[in-house]
Order: sequence, then structure tokens, then C-alpha cells
Amino acid sequence: MNTEHPAKACCVTGHRFIAPEKRDYVKSELKKEILRAVEDGYTHFISGFSEGVDLLFASIVADLSTKNANLTLEAAIPYRGRLNTTNELFQQLLYKCCMIGIHGENFDRTCFFNRNRFMISVSQRVIAVYDGREKGGTFFMMRYAYSKERDVRIIKI
Repeated sequence: MNTEHPAKACCVTGHRFIAPEKRDYVKSELKKEILRAVEDGYTHFISGFSEGVDLLFASIVADLSTKNANLTLEAAIPYRGRLNTTNELFQQLLYKCCMIGIHGENFDRTCFFNRNRFMISVSQRVIAVYDGREKGGTFFMMRYAYSKERDVRIIKI
């Protein structure tokens, strides 16, 4: 498997739970940000494949890639056991990925941290779906992305 990353990569961060009344808004805004990224020359998109925002982002990229062969999707899986999920969308989207990276053998307190650091390290742009909480994975990724001087695009919910 090729482990080199394209020059212009964009990743996503966001909450696992999206209120039903906000789902259409989040989907629409995510698609707009992904299309802006494509306009800006981004062709490689990385998702952590968690429930909620990550899978929504991956499904939009996968759909757009059927119309634009230059677009690629990468799955950044936090730990090997996550591959065993029964989530059908997860499994369908996994097959549409050009790369699958597993960032920990076992579920532990560092596997998500390692996955998130990886995504920021190889991405120049981060799309964040953020509800204002000053704790958790989304907040950490945004803070880390800013510290690494990444282009952070925030979708407020």
C-alpha cells in the first residue's frame, strides 16, 4: 500500500452526535466546505470514520469522487477492532478508500489521540463541525490544528 500523502490533504473533525434537526444543515455546510477545498486544489480527504460528522464527511467525499476521479478518501482508523463494527455505512465507505491507516492495535486512551495527531500532521486544511464545547476530541483537534498553523474552517452548530 502506498503510504505517501498527496500534497493537498483536508481532514475533518466533529462531534459523534448531531441533533436530528441540525443534520441537514451540517450535511449542506460540510458539502460546501468540501467543494471549497476542491476549488482550492485539495484532492485528498481524510476521515477518522467515527459516527456522526466523520462518516457524513466520508459519504459526501465518496459521492463527489464518483463525479471527480481526482478525489481520494482515506480512513484513519483509531484501533484495529473498530474495523469490526456492524455499521453498514462504515463498511460501505471503507471500500471506497484509497488508503486505510490503523493507528493503534487496541482500544485505549491514546488511540484516538494518535489518530487525530496523524490527521493534522498530513493535512493542510481542517474542517471542524463544532458546538462550542471546550473539551473533547473536536476541541483538541482544533487547538492542535491551530498550533500547527493549519487552515481551520469551522461550521458552528
